[in-house]
Amino acid sequence: MASTYIGALGIGVSDLAKSTDFYCRVIGMKKLQTINVPQMNEEVLGFEGRGASLVLMNYIDGSNPNYKDNPIKIVIYVSDAAAIIDAVRKEGLEIVREPAPIETLNNSILAFAKDPDGYLVELIQKPPK
Repeated sequence: MASTYIGALGIGVSDLAKSTDFYCRVIGMKKLQTINVPQMNEEVLGFEGRGASLVLMNYIDGSNPNYKDNPIKIVIYVSDAAAIIDAVRKEGLEIVREPAPIETLNNSILAFAKDPDGYLVELIQKPPK
């Protein structure tokens, strides 16, 4: 029997190209797959060989969903939280929390920023050994 796991998380985005660019160029993800179905266009993003995918969904069926500031958090483990926060800042997007160690997470570096649609992106960097 196969093990059970989360394969992907899907979020609605207002501008598929802009969000794909943000997650690929700024965060460092790769485009894994493009899916176009009658009601929506999707980009499946991820880190090759590691973790669940992020599916960016843009509805084209006229349903007009709310894409902005939804209460969703995307957690990404990174090697350099400060560099990503600097890249997010250069995009003119909101920095919610500057990178700083969190004692209760064994001094892992934690930072928060917002993506182009206002989704909260949590960056976690393991502390140096």
